[in-house]
Amino acid sequence: MTIDLRSDTVTKPSKEMLEAMFSAEVGDDVFGDDPTVSVLETKAAEMFGMEAAIFCPSGTMTNQIALKAHLFSGAEVICDKYSHIYLYEGGGIASNSQSSVKLLDGEKGRITANQVKAAINNSEDIHLPLSTLVSLENTMNKGGGSIYDFSEIERIKSVCQENGLKLHLDGARLFNALVESPEEPKNYGQVFDSISICLSKGLGAPVGSLLLGNKDFIKKSRRIRKSFGGGWRQAGYLAAAGIYALDNNVDRLKLDHANAKTIGDILRKCSFVKDIMPIDTNIVIFELEEAWTNAEMLETLKAKGVLVVGFGPQLIRFVTHLDFTSEQLNLLEKVLTQIKK
Repeated sequence: MTIDLRSDTVTKPSKEMLEAMFSAEVGDDVFGDDPTVSVLETKAAEMFGMEAAIFCPSGTMTNQIALKAHLFSGAEVICDKYSHIYLYEGGGIASNSQSSVKLLDGEKGRITANQVKAAINNSEDIHLPLSTLVSLENTMNKGGGSIYDFSEIERIKSVCQENGLKLHLDGARLFNALVESPEEPKNYGQVFDSISICLSKGLGAPVGSLLLGNKDFIKKSRRIRKSFGGGWRQAGYLAAAGIYALDNNVDRLKLDHANAKTIGDILRKCSFVKDIMPIDTNIVIFELEEAWTNAEMLETLKAKGVLVVGFGPQLIRFVTHLDFTSEQLNLLEKVLTQIKK
């Protein structure tokens, strides 16, 4: 048995999700007449209390579309130094938007309103790029699935409004944050100018992300998506999976979080573990003792049927998901507790 904890993107559609996909009514989305895509976009926009949405192949695309829609040549985006938009999107801010980045040193990847305020450039100084956009990530991948305090997000929004900046959310795992906090999706829709949500991570769809915003923003985004090569045809088969995911797979994210905490408890008993980051959602990041290297641990686990990823010097990441079973959890405990050096 292979236990794949590399990411929550490795899940396969359930029988019920496949049935929803196979029975979907479809059209041509580039012409705007795929009814199932339209249902998904409307459903997501209404869920967050926003005017419109656009369905795209990936979260990287929705993020990069949002950045290009908000930014311009010579603009600057403010974000944490560990942000996905900066580290893991192929240099898209530079290549797609011709914009600068100001990186902040947040706490577990979460920046504060005071940091944002201090980072805003003087717009009268021609030597500096124009501070235009703030981007947050919730949950924060490199922060071990950490969750923003919503009151801090509101304070950041106030700073943005006072200084004429837009606010974007990379919400690839936003639903993981939502099930652990009292806020509703519409609270986020009231604060952010644009929101990217991923359907193919914890929610278990095979493909797809959504970008949310007002009608003018989404109209602009649809043109950008086309220029990125992101227009697609009978996408309703994939949209049906997204609809099923939103209807059935949100509340169960709590099980992924519980499994992650259990893995943390197991790791605390293991001699190869030096430290474990706080586990807030479905991501477990731990530091290896000096006797081990990432490569050694990855190979040791792989040989025992466990797939994970290295996440920096001496760091290993596990991500729980809906295809990770109780049987696999029990087997994982046996594997981890038997590793010695």
